[in-house]
Amino acid sequence: MLKLGVTLYFVRHGETDWNRAQRYQGHRDIPINATGRTQAKRNGGRLAALLGARAAALDYVASPLKRASETMRIVRAEMGLNAADFRTDDRLKEINYGNWEGQAWHDIAALDRDGYAARQADLWNWQPRGGESYRMLAERVGAWLAEVAGDTVVVAHGGVSRALRALILGLSAEDVMRLEVPQDLILVIEGGSVRWL
Repeated sequence: MLKLGVTLYFVRHGETDWNRAQRYQGHRDIPINATGRTQAKRNGGRLAALLGARAAALDYVASPLKRASETMRIVRAEMGLNAADFRTDDRLKEINYGNWEGQAWHDIAALDRDGYAARQADLWNWQPRGGESYRMLAERVGAWLAEVAGDTVVVAHGGVSRALRALILGLSAEDVMRLEVPQDLILVIEGGSVRWL
């Protein structure tokens, strides 16, 4: 659970070509595209305006996957901070989609009928072959969250955003899967509530 008085500023990585093509990325290390770089700059400008001089005092951590780390570098540069001065944490990687990685969302039901049906029957606990479930993702994200000691800017992935909100807001699996994960907004998490910036 998020410690009392701590605020998270969550930024999803900027768009990639695989996002645009609606392909499962998971742990595949896909870079952001031109639209993603524009989104990252916009989010950096919003954070600079919101945080002002106190921005330098916050902690900054990103997923080590290049789409998140590149987004963080752009965000920090827009904030007037050293672009490379942030940590990475493997626990913030996207959910591992295993044998689904690289596949288009709309093709999965035909390519893996049994897997798709099993996922629909248990959205939280199902895991693809060679991958992980949302429950497993929430466990590793929860371990990271338990160590967050102060206000933090975090750049990670859509699945991580969903897992964080599941943990903090106590949402059902069905509600978690319906959550939006925009790449051009900042999710502010504080005091057991969330809002978009």
